[in-house]
Order: sequence, then structure tokens, then C-alpha cells
Amino acid sequence: MAKVIVITPVKNSIVTTLDTARAIASSTVPVKHVIFNDFSSEETKTELEKNKTVIGYELIHIEELTNNPSPNYKLVLQMAQKMGLTENLPVLVVESDVVVKPTTVAEILKYQESHSKAGLVGSVTVDENGFVNFPYLKFKGVKESVITTQRSLSFCCTMFSLPFLKSFNFTELDEAKDWFDTFISKKAIEMGFENYVLMSSPVWHRPHASRPWKQLKYTNPLKYYFLKFWKGLDKI
Repeated sequence: MAKVIVITPVKNSIVTTLDTARAIASSTVPVKHVIFNDFSSEETKTELEKNKTVIGYELIHIEELTNNPSPNYKLVLQMAQKMGLTENLPVLVVESDVVVKPTTVAEILKYQESHSKAGLVGSVTVDENGFVNFPYLKFKGVKESVITTQRSLSFCCTMFSLPFLKSFNFTELDEAKDWFDTFISKKAIEMGFENYVLMSSPVWHRPHASRPWKQLKYTNPLKYYFLKFWKGLDKI
């Protein structure tokens, strides 16, 4: 019996996606892992289908549900919330450029269950050498094992508690945005919940591996901001 619903939105990047799925499958607590394929290439779609029974995840193709072009994070979050409420389980987002440890899900779940006011509980992200990296560089100097924060949590590896899922309807998310990390983090605080980052439970993050064009932010910032503002991509 699953204790957590884990969701992973996917847009190509099949190698990192399968790394993510294998890591989740090795969790020490039973999970229901659902991959949302958001208009990936046919090659990616084929590989996801081929591996779903081998690794052990459910697969939903967004293209069968909407004609809206990727990213469809709002729809993914709404569907995940419905699953969580139906099955009375918290929802953990693990993005397709993140690799969790076997104990990660159990550690997040344990902390969330022991803190009644928890809204969001996330794991800090690190690079392959274990150093805190994007998007949690703002917490790089933190020495505590757990921090309560008013700042936004990234959804790289973040759990929505069941009480929070019951309190805020994701149909209220802004249609004009692509990503909702900042909005949902603030909404949880606004509603009286507390958000935590587990510094003692790091996950390996390969920034933007799932959306390579975003690497332009570091290699060609002029082109990145052209795509962001002129093309309307990456709306936060």
C-alpha cells in the first residue's frame, strides 16, 4: 500500500528521467510513482512506455488530455492533487533532473507527519560532489539540519502535505504562469502553514537537464531572456 504519491513531469531528457524513476523505485517506503509525459518526442514516449513495467511507474501522456502546448505544470498539479485527495495521501514532486536516495521519501514523509502545520517539505539540492547548488544556493551557508523558511521552495523534490492539499484548490492557480513554486510556497505561508527544507536529506540535482534551453541563462543570457520575455517562456 503506497504511503506517498510521487509525481514527475517529463519533457524529453529520457536518460535523466529514467535515473529519477529508478531512484524512486528504490525507496524504502512504498510509493505510487506517476510520470506525466508532457508532449515529449516519440523516442522519449517509446522509452517511457518500454520501461514503465520494468522500473515500476504509472505513465500519463498529457497529449491525450489537452492540446495546450508544454509546459502543462498546472494540469499536472491539479491531477496530482486529485489523486492525493482521492487516496488520502500526500504528494511528492520529484522532477526529472533529480535523483533521490533510497531513504529520501521516508525522511520527508516522517518529518511532514511529525509537524502538523507543515505545508511544504523539501529536500535541499546538491551537485555530484555533495555541495548545495541551484536552486537552493540561498541556503548554502546554513548549518541547521532543518530550516523553516518564508522563502520559496523549489519543486525539485518537495512534498505537499495532505492538510495543505485539502486547504487550497489548485484550480485557482494562474493560467498565465508556467511554474508555481513561488506562488504555492507563499500560499502555504499565507494560509498558516509552515514550509521546511531538510538540509540533512539532500538530493542530487542536475539543473535544467530536463529543459536544456534554460542552460542559456548561464551560457547565453541575452538569448535566454529573449526567449523568456519575447517568446513568453518560463513564466513564474
